Amino acid sequence: MPGRADRAVAVVIPAYQVAATVAAVVSRTSRAVPGATVYVVDDGSTDGTHAAGRGNGATLLVHPRNRGKGAALATGIAAALDGGAGVIITLDADGQHSPEEIPGLAAPVLAGEADLVLGARARSRAMPWARRCTNWLSAALASRIGGVTVPDAQSGFRALSRAVAQAVLPGEQGYDFETAFLLAALAQGFRVGFVPVSTVYEGRPSHFRHWADTWRQARVFTRYGRAIIFGAR
Repeated sequence: MPGRADRAVAVVIPAYQVAATVAAVVSRTSRAVPGATVYVVDDGSTDGTHAAGRGNGATLLVHPRNRGKGAALATGIAAALDGGAGVIITLDADGQHSPEEIPGLAAPVLAGEADLVLGARARSRAMPWARRCTNWLSAALASRIGGVTVPDAQSGFRALSRAVAQAVLPGEQGYDFETAFLLAALAQGFRVGFVPVSTVYEGRPSHFRHWADTWRQARVFTRYGRAIIFGAR
């Protein structure tokens, strides 16, 4: 069983142009995980995210300019590791993940049963049709490449052990960071699990750039697919 240090929990919340929602997400997170260290990474926002994200006991980290979700996650994860976290939770700042579900998400990592746990959303009507399609395709590709059944490859609601956070260091800066992190963890033999979580879409604008970010994710899948074909894994 993990020791006391391994059970220290940190929460990393990448935040860009979410002044309307980030304070509530931080507040709910602090109530859901008492004693956790919460890091909000303001990725160059211009709408007041900086001020909204620094309340409720959160530690605010700031990128002077927008660098991408992956860069914000990398900054937050590095800070959490430096702070001694044994388990790191990542969730979005726009309210589309339920902080109240963090204990269930973190449980397999805290029990030493998994190194990386993804919150798996149902592809229900709560998820926009286009997102259901891309979610299904990315899950199918990740399953094929990773050699395990992946129900949701795109979820940003995750629990990481200290070991996987230290070992997996994707160079991607945008949304492709999360895809690369999952595939790299599988390629390195880390134990990856999935926990069902709520599917929440409330019509808020997404910063996902359909063509550019889809292309970047396709490049990640291609790289790991080639590694399998040519035995580079």
